[in-house]
Amino acid sequence: MWVWVLDRRGSGLWIALGLGPGVPWVFPSQDPLDRADFNAVEYINTLFPTEQSLANIDEVVNKIRLKIRRLDDNIRTVVRGQTNVGQDGRQALEEAQKAIQQLFGKIKDIKDKAEKSEQMVKEITRDIKQLDHAKRHLTTSITTLNHLHMLAGGVDSLEAMTRRRQYGEVANLLQGVVNVLEHFNKYMGIPQIRQLSERVKAAQNELGQQILADFEEAFPSQGTKRPGGPSNVLRDACLVANVLDPRIKQEIIKKFIKQHLSEYLVLFQENQDVAWLDKIDRRYAWIKRQLVDYEEKYGRMFPPEWCMTERIAVEFCHVTRTELAKIMRTRAKEIEVKLLLFAIQRTTNFEGLLAKRFSGCTLADGTVKKPEVPPPSTNPFLEDETGTETDEIVIEKSDTDRPKKPKVPDNPFHGIVSKCFEPHLYVYIESQDKNLGELIDRFVADFKAQGPPKPNVDEGGAVLPSCADLFVYYKKCMVQCSQLSTGEPMIALTTIFQKYLREYAWKILSGNLPKTTSSSGGLTITSLLKEKEGSEVAKFTFEELCLICSILSTAEYCLATTQQLEEKLKEKVDASLMERINLTGEMDTFSIVISNSIQLLVQDLDAACDPALTAMSKMQWQNVEHVGDQSPYVTSVILHIKQNVPIIRDNLASTRKYFTQFCIKFANSFIPKFINHLFKCKPISMVGAEQLLLDTHSLKMVLLDLPSIGSQVVRKAPASYTKIVVKGMTRAEMILKVVMAPHEPPVVFVDNYIKLLADCSTDTFQKILDMKGLKRSEQSSMLELFRQRLPAPPSGAENTSSLSLSAPTPEQESSRIRKLEKLIKKRL
Repeated sequence: MWVWVLDRRGSGLWIALGLGPGVPWVFPSQDPLDRADFNAVEYINTLFPTEQSLANIDEVVNKIRLKIRRLDDNIRTVVRGQTNVGQDGRQALEEAQKAIQQLFGKIKDIKDKAEKSEQMVKEITRDIKQLDHAKRHLTTSITTLNHLHMLAGGVDSLEAMTRRRQYGEVANLLQGVVNVLEHFNKYMGIPQIRQLSERVKAAQNELGQQILADFEEAFPSQGTKRPGGPSNVLRDACLVANVLDPRIKQEIIKKFIKQHLSEYLVLFQENQDVAWLDKIDRRYAWIKRQLVDYEEKYGRMFPPEWCMTERIAVEFCHVTRTELAKIMRTRAKEIEVKLLLFAIQRTTNFEGLLAKRFSGCTLADGTVKKPEVPPPSTNPFLEDETGTETDEIVIEKSDTDRPKKPKVPDNPFHGIVSKCFEPHLYVYIESQDKNLGELIDRFVADFKAQGPPKPNVDEGGAVLPSCADLFVYYKKCMVQCSQLSTGEPMIALTTIFQKYLREYAWKILSGNLPKTTSSSGGLTITSLLKEKEGSEVAKFTFEELCLICSILSTAEYCLATTQQLEEKLKEKVDASLMERINLTGEMDTFSIVISNSIQLLVQDLDAACDPALTAMSKMQWQNVEHVGDQSPYVTSVILHIKQNVPIIRDNLASTRKYFTQFCIKFANSFIPKFINHLFKCKPISMVGAEQLLLDTHSLKMVLLDLPSIGSQVVRKAPASYTKIVVKGMTRAEMILKVVMAPHEPPVVFVDNYIKLLADCSTDTFQKILDMKGLKRSEQSSMLELFRQRLPAPPSGAENTSSLSLSAPTPEQESSRIRKLEKLIKKRL
């Protein structure tokens, strides 16, 4: 469908809009016939909703026909109006093209006129540019002529003033002449300019030789200084030397300092008594006096930027280091550790004084060689090491976790003299070796004389005070040695540390562990019933248990502190030597001491429980007639546990993880031993098995409560320990349940055994049969049936005879525990 709409833009054109069937008009309309979803049936139903409305059907038809005729008339009118539209469009396009051509023509005219204008401007300004160039060249010529006049006059004046030694005027004039001469560098091809440049260089050379001669005359190499002190001429000569070749300045400084220190070389010659280390203070006192004297007499003669006072001090340090090294090589046998440390202390104090007085700016100058300084250190003890030498090496976790930044040395003069003592530090190392040996011997003697430390249960056990003394001494030696050297002497000192850490571990710690004593005989049922407080069981005393815990805590402290010591040594030593510091072997030694201490505690408690287990295996379980309370051997075991464990726990309160290790090791030792003694209880009646089952459950509850037994604060046992106890004691309970089960019919009994114990070992099955008291003939048939009923071994299994099935799952264990508790309650 096409809809013709009059163009509202005023062009007088009609626009045809194409609409397909069902497409809405461009303009909105409320007529149902214009809707896209027009439905004829609905429309007719709208017009004739009832049968009565059909009466006026003719009227409706006439209206629709009238509407159709009107639409046809409108369409016809629109079509006729569009007859001339194409011709009008072509005419409009031609007019637009003509307008564009006229526009291009006007643009071209404008461009031509602009080019003509530009050419005209260039012709007008050509003369002005020539005048600008002429002005610039004239200005340059005048400036150059002025510079030439100044240069010629300045060279003449410079030569005249040089002959008259008017250094004050020369200093200002020479700098100006040099600056002016720089403007003529591109004119050196001109003979006159080159001649003036050569005259300036000749004047500079003459000035340099003349100034050096004046200083040589004022300060001769031999003889005394010139009377009357420095003159104004020399002061002005120094200003001239600043402008001359730097070698002139360096020569003046070198000769002056050499002459100024000549007296020092004479007074402290190698053969003089004051040259030895015991009078090293006199060297530093001499230079202090000389520096004061220099400031008073010559302080104003040299320019401040020359830093002559600092240069004299630095050269003195180099000379002193050379002289001391020479004399110490000659008299090396006379060097004692006290004398060496005295000299080093006085020297480092002097270096510190230099750092406070001077900035160290001349150390990087080519005139003076910069001394070697220790590498950047991250040692946190540097804030006041001399004042904290008696403190223990303690590092907070936050300090170790925090990233460390290199610290720039505060003293640029560190080592400038004291470096000469490094080759002789072996005397200090040997002295420390001797002192540490005497210290270890004193620790041993004090321990024997004073005995073990008093138990201090309230503070979680006592650490041997000797270990703190040892590490305090270690820190003192480390700080002292690092101040002397960060090279090979630190490696030698580390070797000494390692030696005496091992000696401390073996002589003080392992050497003082109580020795184990085995009980000679077991307990009878009568003696077990009469046992009071474990009087007949050989075991460690309260003091011995506390001593073992104290040694364990001390070893743990030494282990942690040794690790920190290794880190501090690596911070102190040169980076190239860091890999040679390794205290892993010593840390392993302390770990062995800890392991041995825990093993002693376990063996002691284990041995105390042995008589009770032996008594259990010797009881006549087939004669037990009724199930009562727990048996006497259980009471004995619980008694020993309650005696030992609280003491150990309280003394290991500061090292909780090692108490947990003790509990785990004891459970791993006691439970298998209990099961082995359980197998020795044969034959067992049904009632005896029930009594044993009750005893096993009682022991299980005690073991589960072992970490907090006798404590007012009840803590949950570690999961690793609880798992071991539950697994081991559940196996003991399952053994007794199998023993309680009837052996008839045999197939049911064998299947029940395999299900409960999950153990395919024939030896274990044989022990179960012995506990039940079966005859050999019955056991043979049972064993044969057991071998037949065994499940097929997994692929790849090699040793099926000793194969043990995997442990029951936690769900199976909890189910069996509930059944066992119900059985015990029922029996009770």
